[in-house]
Amino acid sequence: MNKFITYNQSLELLNSLNISNNSTQKLFVGDSLNRILASNIVASENSPAFQTSGMDGYAVTFNDLCSKKIKIIDKNPAGSVVDSEVSSGNTIKTFTGSLMPKGSDTLIPIENVTVEDGHIIINQTVPKGFAVRDIGENYKQDEVLIKKGTLIDYAHIGVMASLNIVQVEVYTKPMVAIASTGSEILDVGEVQTNDAQIRSSNHLTLEAIAKKYGADVHQMGIVKDDKQSITTLLQNALEKSDIVVTTGGVSVGDYDYVKDIIKEELGCDVLFQGVNIKPGMHILFAQKGDKFIVGLPGFAYSSTVTFLLYILPLIFKFKNSNESLQIVDAIIEENFPKKVPKTIFSACNVMFKEGSYKVNFDGKKNGTSAILTNMLDNPALLIQEEESSHLTKGDKVKVILL
Repeated sequence: MNKFITYNQSLELLNSLNISNNSTQKLFVGDSLNRILASNIVASENSPAFQTSGMDGYAVTFNDLCSKKIKIIDKNPAGSVVDSEVSSGNTIKTFTGSLMPKGSDTLIPIENVTVEDGHIIINQTVPKGFAVRDIGENYKQDEVLIKKGTLIDYAHIGVMASLNIVQVEVYTKPMVAIASTGSEILDVGEVQTNDAQIRSSNHLTLEAIAKKYGADVHQMGIVKDDKQSITTLLQNALEKSDIVVTTGGVSVGDYDYVKDIIKEELGCDVLFQGVNIKPGMHILFAQKGDKFIVGLPGFAYSSTVTFLLYILPLIFKFKNSNESLQIVDAIIEENFPKKVPKTIFSACNVMFKEGSYKVNFDGKKNGTSAILTNMLDNPALLIQEEESSHLTKGDKVKVILL
């Protein structure tokens, strides 16, 4: 156990990694949703470039609002420019989005007037400048509107479209290769031939997580506990991928080949092997050049949790994004024991009520690290630090939101 590092030490090593091969590509702006922006988006002009109307009404000079009647001299539809000008005693009917006519400084809404014999009768006045959008109200020329590293959402796409940006530069998605090892496991759809065989879910669960958080996946499926087969598979995976993830084969069993292959056959530099956490203490994290290979435990819950803890931050680094695991304070609603002197990540339910996150374990099952169903419903991961003690109802705790 002494060779194992602490969770915080493993995080320090992970956070210190410098990913230097962040390549970029250009996409049509409409295809850039959920991608990471590779350069700042800067306003090329003021928006609006001219004073415009914020609603339907009548463009006037403010001083005329004390008059009983103002003459209507023209109409000003959106998308056109009228030659007429507003002067004292007259007004131009102006619509939402239209340029404010020359000479006007205020828009009085249609609802505030009565039209009679080509004039407006003012029933309710408004302040000076009412419903007039000033130059640069939306954004000003040379203003940085969206920063490099932003995860592009619908509003970002709308702003870029308003700037007439047809193509946007984004970081390429990292490629994650995923394989499950073990002679006892079967792929989805494969026929079971004896009772000792286990249906694998790891490779598909991890593929789904990687895709959800913006990576491409090279799915390698299942490989039996054969040293040459695993070696060949991992060599091929390293050639095609930025991150290679395996499940199984990193513990201390006679057929746990993965850890030895990573160190000896592939010649990788092991950054750490063994972390004092539960689940997943036998994790192996290695690097070869600008690529990474991570051996995760074989139990379904263990591999899922360790993928979230270690592979997601690595994906974020390759994406060059500002994303991180979302850790929040919460209140625990029941007593919860500290079972072992490790940093423990326990599946729990989380909900936001009465102004704070609340945590309980309703429906969660006790048992081994194979219980993936504990990640259903409203899951989060309760963090119990290595040196912490038993938790009591009402204690403040840290949870990772999923």
